[in-house]
Amino acid sequence: MKKTALITGAGRRFGFELAKALLAEGYQLFAHYNSSRDGIDELESLGAKGIQADFTDTASIKAMIKTISNATNSIELLVNNASCFFDNDTVDNHENALAAVFQVHGMAPYLLISGLQQQLSHSENGLVINITDIYADRPSTDYIAYCAAKAALANMTQSFAKTLAPSVRVNAIQPGPILFLPEHDKEHRLKVLDETPLRVEGGLEPMIETVRFLRDNPFITGESIKVDGGRGLMI
Repeated sequence: MKKTALITGAGRRFGFELAKALLAEGYQLFAHYNSSRDGIDELESLGAKGIQADFTDTASIKAMIKTISNATNSIELLVNNASCFFDNDTVDNHENALAAVFQVHGMAPYLLISGLQQQLSHSENGLVINITDIYADRPSTDYIAYCAAKAALANMTQSFAKTLAPSVRVNAIQPGPILFLPEHDKEHRLKVLDETPLRVEGGLEPMIETVRFLRDNPFITGESIKVDGGRGLMI
């Protein structure tokens, strides 16, 4: 019987590569996206079911939960990966940005974990993985709202780990400089790498391997694992 996974923010970067890896392992996959279908068409061609939801809209999240609940009785893996990365200037000058930061990183994961609890409990080894950030522990003054929202998700990880045990495990991954954004110039990249003990851009495979580690070790819950090349030691 196929295992089922749901990945939010599955159309690009880590979400996309993880989705492809799980499809290659034979998972039935729900690939969430918001407005852009970048990557979703390819995932659907590989067997995924694309599912749209605006995480700033509670009704949209609940409709997504209902669709998934009607489609499957069991979910082995939920990865809360969707994100919006806004700096202070964006939050201060765009009316909806502050709410979006907390809705995407806090409200949506909370509703998904709660709303899909039955499906997660029905699997043999139900697992939730929340993608937080190394800055959840040591916040950046340039991204105050983002860091606070990720810290809320980190706290939620521990709360749900206690609440849903023993039937569902809940853990988190804290990525560091795994994959620079296109807008990051050479100076920025060199500065970040100089502040990272392992001095390399990690790539996405270490993140995927950490998902597999958390999936395959049944005696870990309530933990956050940094995948950051040691950068968390330096900030």
